[in-house]
Amino acid sequence: MSYYINKKMKKNKIWLIGASQMAVDYAKVLKALNIDFITIGRGIESANNFTKETGNEVIRGGIEKYINSKPIKPDAAIVAVGVEQLKSAAEILLHYGIKKILLEKPGGLTTNEVVELNSIAKNYSADVFIGYNRRFYSSVIKSKEIIREDGGIQSFNFEFTEWSHIIEKMVKAKGVKDSWFISNSSHVIDTAFYIGGKPSRISSYTAGELSWHKPAIFSGAGVTTTNALFSYTANWQAPGRWGIEFLTKKHRLILRPIEKLQIQELGSISTSFIDIDDKLDQLYKPGLYLQTKAFMDNIYNDLCTLSEQATSLKDYYRKMSEIAF
Repeated sequence: MSYYINKKMKKNKIWLIGASQMAVDYAKVLKALNIDFITIGRGIESANNFTKETGNEVIRGGIEKYINSKPIKPDAAIVAVGVEQLKSAAEILLHYGIKKILLEKPGGLTTNEVVELNSIAKNYSADVFIGYNRRFYSSVIKSKEIIREDGGIQSFNFEFTEWSHIIEKMVKAKGVKDSWFISNSSHVIDTAFYIGGKPSRISSYTAGELSWHKPAIFSGAGVTTTNALFSYTANWQAPGRWGIEFLTKKHRLILRPIEKLQIQELGSISTSFIDIDDKLDQLYKPGLYLQTKAFMDNIYNDLCTLSEQATSLKDYYRKMSEIAF
């Protein structure tokens, strides 16, 4: 599969909401795609850093203030603000009549925020997508290709252990650490179920707690809508790392780290890394170029919709994170 960087035709201007490091990463991709954009932010420090990193100025004062000036509506908006601001920023855009939004993961601080935002988006007939860029990793694309050639997935397992000894020292807005499971661990959970299929049945168990999050230990298993068996584990009080393994009749595919792909052949105990075309993942934040291009080109098949996210959070995310004993 080949991809190109568009250097010919400028596309219509879009709004990039936020001046965070994630917004910087989006700006680099938008420039490579030759898409005209303006950036709207709030903080002075983040705006200065954004300009230093990208060469683009930031309209300061926040999205609400900017909209009060009655600007011309853009074709689309990308929201790259802090987790605690995602819902409010997207809601402002929807009320102003923006019909196409790419919203950074997970779409809100809590399940209720995401569900409420989804209802608002439906009322405005807007297309809102959640930015799970790992769906567009070169390693993930290659995994899907091999799985398809092998006739599908039989089973898979994944781990989403977080490094709590580092996270507890981070300074975050109120509520962000409490929602770490959906705001951060969902990166790997979404990738696993995106490839393996959504759970049709799931049994989940949790235990333990940290000073900033409850629960701390997760385990479970189930069956997907594609009849693949799956299991998962995570222990935020112990060493570990993110990883996913997909098993077909011919191969074990190992994404650990998720940016890389190892393969184990049937009848062998050895594993080897597969050469993948990850040029775009080297030039830009991994997955972000292809995700943004798909969004701008209206190719939505691999994007996570806000409606999908709301359903997932109400269903299996909630089951996976509830205290069982």
